[in-house]
Amino acid sequence: MDVLSVAAEVYPLIKTGGLADVAGALPGALAPHGVAMRTLLPGYPAVLGSLEDGTVVAEMGDCFGGPARLLLGRAAGLELIALDAPHLYDRPGNPYLGPDGKDWPDNWRRFAALSFAAYELGRGLVEGYRPQIAHCHDWQAALTPAYVAFNAPTRVRTVMTVHNISFQGHFGWDIFGDLRLDYRAAAEGAIEYYGGIGYLKAGLQCADAVTTVSPTYAQELRTAEFGMGLEGLLQSRADVLHGILNGIDVAAWDPARDPALAQTYSAETLPLRAVNRAALCGRFGLDDGPRPLFAVVSRLTRQKGMDMLVECIDGLVEMGGRLCVLGSGEEALEDGLGAAAARHPGRVGFIRGYDEALAHLIQGGADVILVPSRFEPCGLTQLYGLRYGCVPLVSRVGGLADTVIDANVAALDAGVATGIVFAPATTAALLDAVRRAVDLYARPGLWLKMQRRGMKSDVSWDASAEKYAALYADLLGVKRHDDQDR
Repeated sequence: MDVLSVAAEVYPLIKTGGLADVAGALPGALAPHGVAMRTLLPGYPAVLGSLEDGTVVAEMGDCFGGPARLLLGRAAGLELIALDAPHLYDRPGNPYLGPDGKDWPDNWRRFAALSFAAYELGRGLVEGYRPQIAHCHDWQAALTPAYVAFNAPTRVRTVMTVHNISFQGHFGWDIFGDLRLDYRAAAEGAIEYYGGIGYLKAGLQCADAVTTVSPTYAQELRTAEFGMGLEGLLQSRADVLHGILNGIDVAAWDPARDPALAQTYSAETLPLRAVNRAALCGRFGLDDGPRPLFAVVSRLTRQKGMDMLVECIDGLVEMGGRLCVLGSGEEALEDGLGAAAARHPGRVGFIRGYDEALAHLIQGGADVILVPSRFEPCGLTQLYGLRYGCVPLVSRVGGLADTVIDANVAALDAGVATGIVFAPATTAALLDAVRRAVDLYARPGLWLKMQRRGMKSDVSWDASAEKYAALYADLLGVKRHDDQDR
């Protein structure tokens, strides 16, 4: 099955969040399941600079305001098609934001061009290559299903994946005439959203199948609390909505071989984590004492529950815990964490920004990874924690609820607990969960069993890749060999 993945970012070439990790991991995960996946990416400087043996396979002519071409090549082990359009993508830094920290004003044009290129590839623009399925990720690729549904016919089927519904691609109605989208998309209400244009809304309405990144989030999206205005549409499309959990790259995230760690280890050699813990405390200026070391690797936003964390820090320290935080985001939250570190020297450390190697050391050295999100489509941080024996403490939402088993009395007695789960997403509930973690940590034998159980969890892409492959096959009416074996 030939699948074109359409994404605005792909790890390790360009990354702002978990979408890049997923888009980067899927091609390799799907290959054993009979799926040949190429990825269509904007031609950012970082992408073009990494492209190996790039070959021009199509000239796009006027591509939403300037010339463009498609380059076929490889980078970071991925088969890529780059949309080389300098007027749209030859800009440094963040792929969505200008130097002032605000959205590029022509983002509507930049990502309409990406979707239109995907549509043209589905029509056979490149000789010898016509994907059967276009798998579109988030609002930046979401016009693809609309072009397929309303423009000149093509046989390509479309899958729309929602990684985070809070990012929807809303623009004014005045751009419609420049989208190269048949007027029927407007006449039939496929793209109109509260008087303007909604890219994600169009993708959700027009795609042959809709997926999101965990079963619980698929259910949550059909409610007013989590659907963010699109719950009615998703409820009406419940028959084609699938929740498929994300996985992680278990080769890149392997505590037994991770070069970012001061000391590698396995589930059988967990005491060796103490070396990483000491190194981590050194990086953050913390005392390496006998109480649990809590950690956060996150965007510092209200969605991620970071305001609740700031409110809990004094209580966490009072219980004897220590905290290290790696992240950046809202200024007020950065200021709050900086003030807490100054207030509790040796107990709280804060490093502003993101450092991939340090993120690995945090998972390999901290005792508890905190993910107190108000909503979380899937979450990868808790999966890294399970893999590294860093016990997840998470709110009971989305993929967090699907991947972490709470250490309640019944789960502890049954020997299945892998972390601490709390609800509702409030400061009081978070502080109570921290208290539970401190109490559990004081029982070393129990804590060790919980770490080892988490490390044995299947957080790979294997099961999820199988589900994506089955979805593709169903859309194409393909009988797969493993189906016949069953």
